Amino acid sequence: MTDYSIDELISVCISRQVEDGELLAQGINTPLVMAGFILAKLTHAPRACFSSAIGQGLGQDWAPLSVGRVEDLWLGKAQIHFGFVAGAADLLPAYATKEFFRPAQVDAHGNFNNIAFGSDYKHPRMRLPGSGGIPDVTVFSEHIHLYVPRHSRVTFVETLDFRSGLGHMPERKRGAGVRYLISDLGQFNWFEGRMRVTSLHAGVTLEQVQKKTGFDLRVLPDLAETPPPTAEEVRLLREVVDPLGVRKLELLGGSARKDLLREILERENAY
Repeated sequence: MTDYSIDELISVCISRQVEDGELLAQGINTPLVMAGFILAKLTHAPRACFSSAIGQGLGQDWAPLSVGRVEDLWLGKAQIHFGFVAGAADLLPAYATKEFFRPAQVDAHGNFNNIAFGSDYKHPRMRLPGSGGIPDVTVFSEHIHLYVPRHSRVTFVETLDFRSGLGHMPERKRGAGVRYLISDLGQFNWFEGRMRVTSLHAGVTLEQVQKKTGFDLRVLPDLAETPPPTAEEVRLLREVVDPLGVRKLELLGGSARKDLLREILERENAY
């Protein structure tokens, strides 16, 4: 399969990390992840369940990705609703949920930052979305995964400005630390507590990945090319899971992102 885009490859790789019967937690504004979760349910994981911070719901049903009506999926199809605190502190820990976080910064040990850029908390260079429940979940979870749509030294850093997600550190008492990361350049895991390249996407070289990473990477001895999406996986993403192309928003910036967002809202008649 050669007719696929990088957003489709990322969602497919996320899908392939899902096992049947798992409870999958979705954060806010993570369409690449949700596309992968739904794709998994339609292919190899029909018994997967979804939990979402949007609407704070839990359910098995799904709907195509949306922007203007994203709440319809969770408010209309969830089997149960719960408060955020109850979900983060009681429900999700008990059911060993799998979750993908998008870090603003991540270091070689899998610690990550979603708080702010800059060392002064009161006067940062840029305020980020915030930690949400990340500090609570990452200290005990066995199923923390990351994704980075645009691989660069801005994200992959030697030293974090702040730490909101716990990686592979000596002070860890529970949990496994980050297990997996997918970016637009390749796939990665953690070996002996340090980030390691496990596959490169088609056309990407190891030198390119290292150049865009702010710390030395370990490399799997039998490094291979990332298996491409199948024709059926691409068809499902384009025609069933996300016909509006919402997943593409995570790889775009500036005017291109604004144009696509406007186009999606117009097609949804959501103005």
